[in-house]
Amino acid sequence: MTKEEKIEYWVKSSRRDWKVANHLFEKGDCAYALFFGHLTIEKLLKAIFVEKFNEVPPYTHRLVFLAEKVELDISSDRVELLEVITDFHLEARYPDEQFSFFQEVHQAVHKGAS
Repeated sequence: MTKEEKIEYWVKSSRRDWKVANHLFEKGDCAYALFFGHLTIEKLLKAIFVEKFNEVPPYTHRLVFLAEKVELDISSDRVELLEVITDFHLEARYPDEQFSFFQEVHQAVHKGAS
């Protein structure tokens, strides 16, 4: 694969995930929408990694780590947001943490709606 094909792979995959995230959000399935939102960001950061270094991106789901690797210049508020998104993603991925994850999302959504 060429560098451009690798980048396109990550970008296309992120677009599909973003589409799924939006469909899930529209249906009120916020927990899984967040999960796919995380995948979208992760894949875009990996596309940037390939663009900058023409190497295989790190095998990780940690968004802050990926942002640091690509030397993304973001505010501390954005770093904190990436950490929260990563926490949601990891909690949703592993079954013993899933119930608390869904409770957190449910509470956050209803708190934001009031």
